Formats: sequence, structure tokens, C-alpha cells
Amino acid sequence: MNAPLVLGFHEIGADALPLVGGKAANLGVLTAAGLPVPPGRCVTTEAYRRVTERSGGLEAVLDALEATPATDTRGLGELAATARKVVLDAPVPDDIAEAVRHGVSGPVAVRSSATAEDLPHASFAGQQDTYLNVIGPDAVLEAVRKCWASLWTDRAVAYRAANGVDHRTVRLAVVIQEMVQAEVAGVMFTANPVTGRRREAVIDAAPGLGEAVVSGAVNPDRFVVDIATGRITERRPGDRRLAVRSLREGGVERVEIPQAPADGACLTDEQIRALAELGGRVEDHYGAPQDTEWAIDGDGVLWLTQSRPITTLFPIPRHLPADPPPAETRIYFSFSVAQGVYQPVTPMGQEVFRLISAAAAELYGITVPDRREGAPVLAVGGQRIFFDVTGVIRSRVGRALVPRLLDMMEARSAVILRELARDPRFGLTRRSVRPALRRAVRIAARYRMPARAARALLNPESAHRNAARVESVLRARLASPKDATALERLDLVERTIAAKVFPVVPTIMPSALAGLAMFALASRLLGDRARPGELLTVLRGLPHNVTTEMDLALWNLATRIRQDAEAASLLLTTPATDLAARFHAGSLPATVDGGLREFLATYGVRAVAEIDIGVPRWVEDPAHVIGVLANYLRLDDPALAPDTVFARGAAEAAGTIRALSARAGGLRGRIVRFALGRVRALAGLRELPKFLMVTAFAAMRAELRAVGAELTARGVLDSPDDVFFLTLKETRSALTGAPAQDGTSAPRTLVAERREEAARERRRRHLPRVILSDGTEPEAVAAPGAVPGALPGAADRALTGTPASAGTVTGVARVVLDPAGAHLEPGEILVCPSTDPGWTPLFLTAGGLVMEMGGANSHGAVVAREYGIPAVVGVARATEHVATGQKITVDGTSGTVVTS
Repeated sequence: MNAPLVLGFHEIGADALPLVGGKAANLGVLTAAGLPVPPGRCVTTEAYRRVTERSGGLEAVLDALEATPATDTRGLGELAATARKVVLDAPVPDDIAEAVRHGVSGPVAVRSSATAEDLPHASFAGQQDTYLNVIGPDAVLEAVRKCWASLWTDRAVAYRAANGVDHRTVRLAVVIQEMVQAEVAGVMFTANPVTGRRREAVIDAAPGLGEAVVSGAVNPDRFVVDIATGRITERRPGDRRLAVRSLREGGVERVEIPQAPADGACLTDEQIRALAELGGRVEDHYGAPQDTEWAIDGDGVLWLTQSRPITTLFPIPRHLPADPPPAETRIYFSFSVAQGVYQPVTPMGQEVFRLISAAAAELYGITVPDRREGAPVLAVGGQRIFFDVTGVIRSRVGRALVPRLLDMMEARSAVILRELARDPRFGLTRRSVRPALRRAVRIAARYRMPARAARALLNPESAHRNAARVESVLRARLASPKDATALERLDLVERTIAAKVFPVVPTIMPSALAGLAMFALASRLLGDRARPGELLTVLRGLPHNVTTEMDLALWNLATRIRQDAEAASLLLTTPATDLAARFHAGSLPATVDGGLREFLATYGVRAVAEIDIGVPRWVEDPAHVIGVLANYLRLDDPALAPDTVFARGAAEAAGTIRALSARAGGLRGRIVRFALGRVRALAGLRELPKFLMVTAFAAMRAELRAVGAELTARGVLDSPDDVFFLTLKETRSALTGAPAQDGTSAPRTLVAERREEAARERRRRHLPRVILSDGTEPEAVAAPGAVPGALPGAADRALTGTPASAGTVTGVARVVLDPAGAHLEPGEILVCPSTDPGWTPLFLTAGGLVMEMGGANSHGAVVAREYGIPAVVGVARATEHVATGQKITVDGTSGTVVTS
């Protein structure tokens, strides 16, 4: 049966997307819902298909587009121009031309409706063309032809390439809709696109047709309305110096308005509330915030001309089981961002966090009905991990302690939480400190934490022996028998994650905390006897830190490779991915192969974003490590060699301890010397619990890959790594062959859907540190559009953050969003969103560090201090304000970054 060439809006349902495109599908849905949509019809994608297939020539363009990278904008533009010419030159069959012309009477709007447009996950707004006030059948046909060609505008082709949309899969339908001769028109968001607040309509309005507002040709009047109450919370008049109006003979004109009317806004309060009410109805119908276009005609009738999802809003975190939105506003803190993990976490990685959070909650005395659902405070939004900290902020103890801890770990989040503590919605409900104190005492007693801390202070070697013993016991419990079944391996994974991983934290961390407490004691005893930043020198070249030991081991390997000229040349001239393939094939030079295997035997459990069990470990894919080795080989100044710098830092630390204790003098000086000595002996252990957790993750990942291999052999999955896009329950059902009880899809379908969703989420550039359950991002509300503070006299050139590693350096910036394959010239200043241990090999050759997140004791700050490179962290939007190649000055003492 042939597909129809034309469909009326009343004939179009939500399932008609492939035939009518996103815009027309939405208009059909809105029409069926009884919303005030101007009548119209749609020339379907079948017409476009027949015209373009008859034309010839487009297939060659599609082949060329497949081979053109998204970064080649010039090449994409040339191919787009060729495609447009092919489509415009194509003859239109008589039956299609007649179908388009039929029924045209009055003025119409002719609007493109692509199949990749106005979708729930990507709006693709404004990529194709629209023609307004088109009069007459022939003019309508010509406008339709131009719309078809606009599928191949430069911007549309580039946008699809950037978003990974296959050009072959996209087709164009065209909407022909009765023209609303608007007196006033504009756009309305049913959620605030700046703050994220849901059910808050933001209306932009201007006289004339909505094109003036949509195209940005006018500064419109703006209104913000609470949809639930109709209360207008904000009014901002625009200049309204231009209007787009229809011409009698067809088409539109832009009319300059010498002066904005003095009679106030272009909308009455009644019209504003009517718009908000309409927006609420549209959102309720779709179940998601909408970006709408509207118009009010000369008779005062309100029309809805378009609606599409707002795709840029960050999803509100949700708990398991999928809960309805809470009745009261909740506060969600991003654990992912705090850990320096910006990419989405795989479903299996989320499951791991649920199990660990359940273990932590039970330790704290909180009942967890189902461990697989995680602690009640754990939530997931945008495939990132969040914690509900509402109870923390409502507790006297939590309000006092948590922001102080975040001052050291994630300073910007600490500022946000302190501001929220002043919000009447989050007033104190737990004023007594006794329940928290009882829980803390119980946990401390269970793991003998005070005794461990005291023993570490008296004898640091005992702390290191304890850590080695914990590591040995954990490793002994991680491997399944070689003949274990897939179900037995799955059982091991669940038992290990649920019960064996979290306890390494309270077992080892007291020793590290004892060292950090000594740092605080020394700081208090010294007072102003220590100059700004001087005390931080004590943390340089800190021993017993597994992460810095890893980085120095990699540097030592690079030093050995440097002695082999042929091997060094190979690493400097061959892509890291090719070298990784040769490593797995066993064909690398012996110097590289043996050294790399030795390194990976100890540190191959690590990875970038290593807290996600679904991420390949370096032992599986050593391309990143090999790329770092090549970077190290480019460092030819012996004075800048990382081992030399590290040793120099340790010597400076020892000298600083002597100087500070002498400056304090007497008993105070002896206590300062003891305290700072214990800092150096114990503080490095702070990295070990995470390393052991990651070691367990790597072992459990290997077990899960074996399970995935079994499912692949059975034909249930396409590859072993697909198992990380399932949950433990889904994996168990796949192994036993039990049908899903909750109506979920087959494993292969689930994996495909989740991989696609993860790919979309990976393109998300902005992640909130804190988000409320109404969608509000508090940081945006506090300073919408604000940039980091400027230094007096430096005006727009200075960014401010938290001082993290003392010293000043001026150099060339290198902005790195993903360390995989990153190239950092020796001495360049690394500017990045955040870091985890997978980033730190880059630190060895960096001249300085600037991070968007973090505090003085965050991972990146600690490692920067140990290497003695100046660092500033918590610099809002640093990767946007600084460009690669730009000269910047990083002052790690004052916490400023000055751009030239």
C-alpha cells in the first residue's frame, strides 16, 4: 500500500513521525487534544522520497557525508550546497504537485518538518526553513520545494553531524497551515530554561508575527509566571523596535518602530495568565516541559502554533523504585561531579552504587528495604549519581559538618548548600545532636576507629601494615574458581559489592584522617607565624600515596623507553590506539611491552571515570597510558623531570617543617614538628581506600565480562560488554531464561536503547552540582549568567576560585575535556572540568592546573600540591572562559587565574 502524500492534522497521530516529521506529528497530537491549533495539513515524507529518488545525485553526496568528520565544517558546507542544488533541480511529479496545490485558498505558513526534529531528546530547532504568508497554489509549491532543500542547509548538516544523526535516515515533510495574522506573538517555555525550575512559564512577546522573537531580531517583553498560581513573578520590558508583518501580496516585511509604545507591555495580565494556563495544559498533555510558539490575532484569539520538548533541561534525579515527584522540595547533590566523573554512569555502574550506598546506609542505622534499590538518599538523574541531602541541611549536625567537608572537597557546592540552609523551605527539623552522635559512636566502635587513629599517630608503620593486611584480605576474596558458572560469578559480584567493598573505607581512613587532623593542629598552633600558602608546602612530595606512586612508576617506564631510540621513536610517531592493538598482539618492542605489562599488573585496574564498573580498565585498553608515555618522552629538561621535581618537593617539605617548628619555638615548636611529621607519614593513605575499591571493581568487572561472554555465546547479547548496560536482576533473568516480570524488553533491545541514551547524555556539556526536585539549579538562581569574580584592576581578565597549591606560573593553557588521547606539551597549564586518578599522569608534565570543580583537599588539588605545581580549583566555567593556546597566569596562593 502506497503511503499518502498529504495528511490533515486531524489524521496525524504521535506514531506518524516517520511519515510527517516532528513538527507535524506534534501539531497532529495537539489538534487531537483539542488545543487551539490553526488548521492545516502536511505534505508527507513520501513526497520528499519520491522527488529526491528521481533526481539522482543525492546518493553520492550521502556517501561523501559518511566519510566527512563532524569537525570538517568546510567540507560539510560544500556537500550541503551540492545536496541543496540536487533537491531544487529535481522535477516534481504531477501528482505530487497537484496534491500540494490542492485546497490552497488563503494565506498559509509553509514550515519544514524533519523526521529528526522536535524529538523528546533533541529539538533540532531552527535547522530547516519556514515561509510565512504564502499566497497562491504555485507559491505554496515553490515554498515546499525550498523547504525540502532546507534539509540540506549548512547548519542542518553540521548539526546532524555533531549530534551523530545519520543523514540517510532523515527525511522532510512540510506543514501547510492557515496563517495567523498576529497582533502579538512569541514563544513560551513551560519550565525556566535558565534556572531549570519546572512549572514556571517564561514568555517572550513582541508585536506582529512571532518570527521577530524566534529569529532574535527584537528584544521582546519578558514575563515569568508561576503556572500553578498564575502569579506573575517577573516583568521585563523590551525595546520592541522591530515588528514582522504580513504583506497584502504575500510574504512579510520587517517594520522598524522608531520608539517603543509608552502604554506598557504588549500583553495584558489576563493574556499572560491565559498563556501560562495554555502552557500548563500542553505540558500536562505531553508529560514533559515544552517549548511553544503562540500568536494572538486581531480578534484577541490565542493560537498555539508549535510545541516541542525542552531538551536542554537536566533531568530531575529519581529514586528507585521510580518515584513520583516529592510533595516537598528536595535537594540533590551530584556525587558524579564531586568525583570528577562528567560522563554518564552505565546501568551496571549505577547498580554498584546502589549496593554500596545500601551498605553505608545500613552501617549508619538506616533501614534499606531492597539493597538493589540502594539507600533511600541515592538517586539518578541524567545517568549521573546524586544524593538527596535535604535531611543533611535540615539537621543541625549535617548543616554544620557537610559544608565544611565540602570546603575542602568541592567548595562551590559548599557555597550552594550554605545558601540553601538559609532558605525557609529547608528549615531545621532535627535540632538535637544526640542521634547523630550515637550513630557516630556506634560506627567508630564497630571499626575501632579511635584506636586505629591513635595507633597510627603513635606508630605510623602500624597503619601501613594494617593497610597492607586489608588489601591482602580483600584481594584474596575477589576471584571466582576457574570452573565457576555464570550464576556463581554473578553471586560473587553481588556479595562482594554489597558487603566487602565499603568496609575498606572505615578500616583504613582513620589513619589518613589522623594525619589530616595533625595538619589542622599545626595550622592552629602556627597561626599567623606561617605565611599564606607556606603550610601547604609540607604536602609536597608526600609519600605513601598510591596515585603519585602510579604516576612516578609510569614516568620511570618512560625513562627506560627513552634509552631505546627505536622504541621511543615508535611511541612518538604512532597513534596510541594502534600501539594498544600491537600491545594486545604482543608485537611491541620488548622495552615497551615488558615495562607496560609490569605497570599494568599493578595499576591496570585504573581508568578515567574508574568509579563506573562499566568503564574499560587500562589493562583492557592501554591507549590512554601509552599516549601519556608519549607525552613524557617529549619532556627533555632534566630539571623538570617529575621524579626530580617530586624529590625536590619532598626536600622543600622537610625544610619547611624545620623552619616552621623553629619559628614556633619551644614546646609549641616540638608539637608542630611532630604533627607535621605525622602528616607526611599518614596523609598519603587517603588515596588507598578508593584504589582498593577500584581494584575490587576491576575484579568484579572481569567476572561480569565472563558472564557477558556466556550470554553472548548463547546469542542473548551481541558482545560481553553489553552486560554493563543491564542490571544484576536483568542479567540473572537472562541467564536463567526467566521472562521479565515487569514487562521490560529483551536484553538486546534494552542494551541498544541504553547505549543510545548514554551516547546522547555523553554530549551534555553542563552538569549541575546541586539541583532541586522542582528542577531549579540553585547556582543559576543565585547568579544567572554571572561569570567568576574579577580582580580589582584586572576587570574581565581574572577568574577566581579556591587556592589549592601555592605558587604562581604563567604559561600557555591547554583546555582538556577528556584525557583520553589528550596531548599536553611540557609546561602547559592544564585547564579541565575536574579530575580523577585517571587524569593524574598528565599532571607530571603540566606547569599548572585550573579545575572547574573541587576544593583545597579534592583529588586534583592534593596531587597538584604533591607535584608542586600551582593550582586553582572551583573556577566556574573555566573551560569556557579560557581557550587552548591562550597565555594565562595561575596564582595558587590567592586563587586567581588571569588571562592575557
